[in-house]
Amino acid sequence: MLKKQGIITMKSMFDLTGKTAVVTGASRGLGQQIAVALAEAGADLCVTARSEASLGETKAKIEGIGKVCLTSAQDVTDISSIDVALSAFEAHGRSIDILVNNAGYEQVAPSLDVDEETWDRIIGTNLKGAFFWSQAVARRMAKQGGGSIVNLCSLTSYVGIPTAVPYGSSKSGLLGMTRALSAEWAQFGIRVNAIAPGYFRTAMTEVFYQNEDWAIQMLGKIPQKRFGTESDIGGAVVFLTSAASAYVTGQCIPVDGGYLASI
Repeated sequence: MLKKQGIITMKSMFDLTGKTAVVTGASRGLGQQIAVALAEAGADLCVTARSEASLGETKAKIEGIGKVCLTSAQDVTDISSIDVALSAFEAHGRSIDILVNNAGYEQVAPSLDVDEETWDRIIGTNLKGAFFWSQAVARRMAKQGGGSIVNLCSLTSYVGIPTAVPYGSSKSGLLGMTRALSAEWAQFGIRVNAIAPGYFRTAMTEVFYQNEDWAIQMLGKIPQKRFGTESDIGGAVVFLTSAASAYVTGQCIPVDGGYLASI
């Protein structure tokens, strides 16, 4: 860590140089922006997505910053493949200092129409996958003296959204998991936090924004009167994975333009 006359500077507290971060679901949208933000803060990256080919753009952006970017195809619902991906990263001499559980899936439908397959896919991706990724990485972090895990929660971790019951259930569970793991793993020097993005226009959520009436209605509920952009998310993740938040664990930061504070 950089020092000035023996004193740690504020700038250096956000410096991730020498750290290696894993970001799941990093091929596009918020996952890609999070990975790029971590690289801009100095970290090298190990990124995953269902298709390794889909990670090409993310890899190019990170390498353009001058940082290492290793890629791996990994379906977070396939628990057996998590250690395979981690072993591949470790074969390149990488110990994992940061994990961002970003991979997610959403499908809106009236609750009376939700079938078991839809439920299992959403819960399996958003909650089960995040837990087993955290478990696998925490086993390694505990041996090396600590690390930082950040989970991608949601506004649905706090409020009920009609037609998004499986998604809200998964994200509410993820918030509970964040708090429980932070309490259990603090003894190993592992911090577990979360962010809750508000209304961000991404490939996964684009279907909502095609409805102009919905978009106008939602903007009226956001105090900042704008939707989130991918560039709004990186700062919160860098904070939660850096020395600047060394005494912060078990917390979830809404990044929502004031939405939750106003309801």
